[in-house]
Amino acid sequence: MIIDCHGHYTTAPPALAAWRDQQIAALDGSGPAPARAGLRISDDELRETIEPNQLRLMDERGIDVTIFSPRASFMAHHIGGFETSAEWAAICNELCYRVSTLYPERFVPAAMLPQSPGVDPATCIPELTRCVEEYGAVALNLNPDPSGGHWTAPPLTDRSWYPVYEKMAEYDIPAMVHVSTSVNPAFHTTGAHYLNADTTAFMQLVQGDLFRDFPDLRLVIPHGGGAVPYHWGRFRGLAMALGKPELEEHVLNNVFFDTCVYHQPGSDLLFEVVPARNILFASEMIGAVRSVDPRTGHHFDDTRRYAEAAKLSEEDWAAIREHNARRVYPRLDALLKGQGR
Repeated sequence: MIIDCHGHYTTAPPALAAWRDQQIAALDGSGPAPARAGLRISDDELRETIEPNQLRLMDERGIDVTIFSPRASFMAHHIGGFETSAEWAAICNELCYRVSTLYPERFVPAAMLPQSPGVDPATCIPELTRCVEEYGAVALNLNPDPSGGHWTAPPLTDRSWYPVYEKMAEYDIPAMVHVSTSVNPAFHTTGAHYLNADTTAFMQLVQGDLFRDFPDLRLVIPHGGGAVPYHWGRFRGLAMALGKPELEEHVLNNVFFDTCVYHQPGSDLLFEVVPARNILFASEMIGAVRSVDPRTGHHFDDTRRYAEAAKLSEEDWAAIREHNARRVYPRLDALLKGQGR
């Protein structure tokens, strides 16, 4: 089985974006606030967006299951306040849940949180709870920078985040550390901000002692960990300078990386540097890079090809494509076992 731990609903029906545009316009008085009941998307419309897109590519690439969350760039936590984010998160999470009910053996929901700059992260807990208990979410996406590229939030090791971690520990669910749109012109959203955030989050965890307080907390850093594998020696040296244990002891019992690296040399480096037990298969399909690489004739985000071309043992490849995800996402494992898989 191949489990893709990193999928977003990037092909949602146009009505979703239109509703969001109305919500944003209402914030400055440019239009009336839309009613949530006014957003009507039928099951057939969901099928029309999923089947020719994510589901078709999953079938072509042999991906069995995708952990499916709202579109990362659409989270846009910097817009409005908590009430705006709460309503938007509820709508987006419900759509992902509905997709999972239409294709229960192919998609499993993960929750977007209603974060907002300067707002206590504890306000996210009701939506987190609803998504786990009502929708069967197996994970959540945690944005370390709700400001949209200005980095006004405290580091992930700050105690203000602890209520979210406590709820994660209660439900035994992991979080993918994933930022949203950058409104800082210095940082391109997918080319810079996403990768900067991955690197920044890892360094925050190296600097702190979060896992001393939450020894079972599990965080997935996407996009291959940003610059982390490439600069592994730097991070090891910095950990030593900070008086921390080796990275394997300090963070790797709790931190995992996905395979959203879109060329063979980068994927090879990830597999060579990071222990196989800390790598989860993912493609972020359909995501930031949707085109075909003219050098290979294959899509950049067809990450299975890179894994299969790498010098992985069968044991390591089995762990990366399936077993690690079952371990990191125990609610997913229970769901799959309930389906006889």
